[in-house]
Amino acid sequence: MGVGGNFWDLLKPYARTEGFDFLRNKRVVVDLSFWIVQHETAIKTHVRKPHIRLTFFRTINLFSKFGAFPVFVLDGTPSPLKSQARIARFFRASGIDLSDFPVAEEGISVERNGAFSKCVRECVELLELFGLPVVKAKGEAEALCAQLNSEGYVDACITADSDAFLYGAKCVIKCIQPNSKEPFECYRISDIEAGIGLKRKHLIAISLLVGNDHDLDGVQGIGLDTALRFVQAFAEDEILNSTSNGEGCMKKPDGFKCDCPSCGVAQKEKEQKKQENWRMKVCNKIAMQSNFPNEKIIAMYLCDNHGYFAGKDGPCISWGSPKTEMLVDFLAFNQIWEPSYIRRMMFPMLSTIFLREMAVNPVKTLLYGQYEFDSVLRVKIRYGHPFYLVKWIKVASALGSAMYTIPTEESDRQQNVIASDESPNLLEGPDVPEIHVDEEGCFYLLTDENMDLVQAAFPEKVDSFLREKELKESKRRKSSSLRSEGTIEKPESKGVQLSITEFYRSTKVQIQVKPGGSDKASDGSGVENSKGKREVSSPNLSKSVRRRLLFN
Repeated sequence: MGVGGNFWDLLKPYARTEGFDFLRNKRVVVDLSFWIVQHETAIKTHVRKPHIRLTFFRTINLFSKFGAFPVFVLDGTPSPLKSQARIARFFRASGIDLSDFPVAEEGISVERNGAFSKCVRECVELLELFGLPVVKAKGEAEALCAQLNSEGYVDACITADSDAFLYGAKCVIKCIQPNSKEPFECYRISDIEAGIGLKRKHLIAISLLVGNDHDLDGVQGIGLDTALRFVQAFAEDEILNSTSNGEGCMKKPDGFKCDCPSCGVAQKEKEQKKQENWRMKVCNKIAMQSNFPNEKIIAMYLCDNHGYFAGKDGPCISWGSPKTEMLVDFLAFNQIWEPSYIRRMMFPMLSTIFLREMAVNPVKTLLYGQYEFDSVLRVKIRYGHPFYLVKWIKVASALGSAMYTIPTEESDRQQNVIASDESPNLLEGPDVPEIHVDEEGCFYLLTDENMDLVQAAFPEKVDSFLREKELKESKRRKSSSLRSEGTIEKPESKGVQLSITEFYRSTKVQIQVKPGGSDKASDGSGVENSKGKREVSSPNLSKSVRRRLLFN
């Protein structure tokens, strides 16, 4: 949820759509709970353990398709304030009187339900088998995501929780549409500051007025528009003091002159009487709210210690190699997938890791002892972005193993159950490598790879491909030039297939009309003579073409 009152709608005009390579070679932190809770709405049909499925495909696509280095953050123990708000939200949804709900006492928190915790544990096991870093927050995951972003450990956060801005996040990716030229919907705090003049403390003040995850109600009678207009009148250093319910903001008898900061700012700026009255009305509403502002919520948002690490070194974040066979066993057990299908789905991630390693230290020749980089087949344009279509060949030493079999089409359909109305802004769509079998029975895998990465890993292969491409292009230009000059003779060989224009031009019957004669060969009954038709047919046509002309 985050900040209440349709807070995302306020920020929407200042969002950017970033291109395909926005996260290429960048570190990005993911709020894992944000991914897991989506499985209930993302897949409408029955899928076995959808949280594992979505995490599997999203991780592979984020790593290989977008070239990012993902870091995953888990929720810790929720604060008593969050626990109390969670209980209140549940009671409201159930139609229970809120006056009867229990209060979470100091130091007592309500843990998440067991089913959700099990989903988290299974996803964590999957990510650790991938060799990806997973860190746990003390409290809210978005708080640690924001801290890692603000301190420069990562370049962006992937979360839909707007609280991330209040915790200090600088760049938040709210959603991803992978099948697009500009897949990332990105929000930067610098754009928000420039657009509506709101900084971190302004956003905290708005959340106190309209409600948040720790205080669902906020101030009664104050909506998002009123809160925005109110906080914009204050500097960042003053805004949290202006919302205080000190003596200056308490309702006083008529004729009393208030000296509180909010009234002082109004007098200094010499606002019109209407503006002064409006602001006083807001202050009166704030004054009527008991225990406002909640200093614990403010301290929590401004805290910069949300992880279990200390010192200048910060968190230990590193990326390891996937444990392929253990991943196959894990997914075969939990998803009932065929090992060949699992390896095929994992191949784009493995090839990306292999190319990165080859670019740094070109000593390996085989991809996990199974496949060898063969060549660049062609340039492929996908959603307006160019990739190299790379050809991977199965090495002879691995042909006798049971490492890989080509899955049937029916098997693919069974493994890939997704609802037709599934939301397009998710990452669960598998980026399946193509299978190519040559005439000799040897098969290849074709993957889309980043052009710069392939160039860095196999510069000689890329140079060879570019030379061949340039040679073909040169021949095509030369042929086109000769054709335009009319110097190319038409083919006369029977074994050469004519172009469609030459074919249809040659099928037209050309008859010389003699003076006073008929314009067609006729037997007197008005029916064209087939013999005459054969006589005027072009002698350049093959026998089979002439036969088709006679019977059509």
